[in-house]
Amino acid sequence: MAPVNLSSPHLCLVRIQGKCDPNPCKNGGVCEVKGKRGFKCDCPEPFKGKRCERARRICKKWTCGRGECGLTSSPPFYECKCKQPFQPPLCRTVSLCNPNPCKFNGTCVQDGTDFDCMCMPDYRGRFCQVDPDDCYEGDGEDYRGNVTETEDGDECLYWNSHFILENGANPFSDLEDTDGLGPHNFCRNPDGDTKPWCFIRKGRKLRWDYCDVEQCAEPTGSALPIDPMPTEPAQFSTCGIAQPKRTIQRIYGGLKAIPGALPWQVSLQVRPKGSTLPFRHSCGGVLIESCWVLTAGHCIDKKHDIEAVLGTVSLGMEESTEQTLQVEEAIIHENYRETPSAVENDIALLRLKGVNGSCAEETQFVRTACMPDVTMPDGSECTISGWGATEDLKYGSDHLLDAKVLLINQEKCSSPTVYSSSVGPSMFCAGYLQGGVDSCQGDSGGPLTCEQHQVQVIYGLVSWGDQCGRANKPGVYTRVTDYLDWIKSKTQTA
Repeated sequence: MAPVNLSSPHLCLVRIQGKCDPNPCKNGGVCEVKGKRGFKCDCPEPFKGKRCERARRICKKWTCGRGECGLTSSPPFYECKCKQPFQPPLCRTVSLCNPNPCKFNGTCVQDGTDFDCMCMPDYRGRFCQVDPDDCYEGDGEDYRGNVTETEDGDECLYWNSHFILENGANPFSDLEDTDGLGPHNFCRNPDGDTKPWCFIRKGRKLRWDYCDVEQCAEPTGSALPIDPMPTEPAQFSTCGIAQPKRTIQRIYGGLKAIPGALPWQVSLQVRPKGSTLPFRHSCGGVLIESCWVLTAGHCIDKKHDIEAVLGTVSLGMEESTEQTLQVEEAIIHENYRETPSAVENDIALLRLKGVNGSCAEETQFVRTACMPDVTMPDGSECTISGWGATEDLKYGSDHLLDAKVLLINQEKCSSPTVYSSSVGPSMFCAGYLQGGVDSCQGDSGGPLTCEQHQVQVIYGLVSWGDQCGRANKPGVYTRVTDYLDWIKSKTQTA
């Protein structure tokens, strides 16, 4: 059976920590310790749930007529955002062009039961709300313009939309004030992504996308010279510690990883050996040293040239945080083999091409994962990540996704109802036996990391499975602790 690999098609489950430090309660909830390991969250209106993670169902189907229901922190805990030509307060009456919805002296023209805005020269947007100087600088964290549409023409949701909150994000504490967010639907970049973005709605699913906003032109002569990458040998100072720019959840099948949250994640990209074709993402990997990447053995094809892209979260665009290095040597485990039911010793090392013993440069966005030193207990919560297939994108996501999975007991994993004798001692299962979060195509070789000694260790590599997200068919991972001596022997003698 061909290997079947990783993505995170559903929202992750969060294991209860059983304590109030750090506070597990969301949205301003107050934590109270209960017993030895339990806790209770006292939730402010309109929130509820074990962690105050959900809003009470204030907004119902026709609460706001033909408008968007936004949540507020004071009674009645909602407000209606009407979509023109429907009028406030409840968005149930229609008025065309009176009052004029067009901004900046735009002219409203009736078109049957709808209207169009005729904008002044150089103004744009459905309501002429985008002026000629509306642009963003740098990555757009300070952008405070009026663009409300994505690059694909979708209308942005209001940041306090009930639909955002009900799907896991928080428009009250995580998404307000200092980041330019509030009860509006203007594009913003509150988490340090590459440009302004917003949430959108696709049927019953919450999505997000980059916005149709231009980067400001650089004044002539203002660009500073870029220092070349240092060539001196350098060892990474830490491992297993991430410093993401923000902790905003963006649902895109799984959770959209934010810059710096998974700094050890690698995109392995290939092209036919000796060709000039563009490199394409094929597998995941994990950075363990400046010049070494760990991945799955079945990701290696001797007919391909390979390069490793580090520090990136979006495959569809070039990011200032990314580093691209050529793979100088691929070392597959000597006992690697594929059988009709499993992949055995599915592990490989990639030696990156560097200068004077230094390859990848340590930054906030590029760091190594630590190596494990003990066996994790069953039921431990760990993280999987990659650009693999999702329920909506069968050929993979352009955006790095992550999700939480649980380590499954080896006896259960090897039971007749799961994988029987196919799962050997150097493999393990992770996920949920009821199905859902799993690993899928495109994330082979990617990391499963767990927390040990307050750092993230590379505990497993995405190896194989029986399709994606099926009940009783969790993802199967290479058990890295069984290969520590092999890894050391290859990296220290190279």
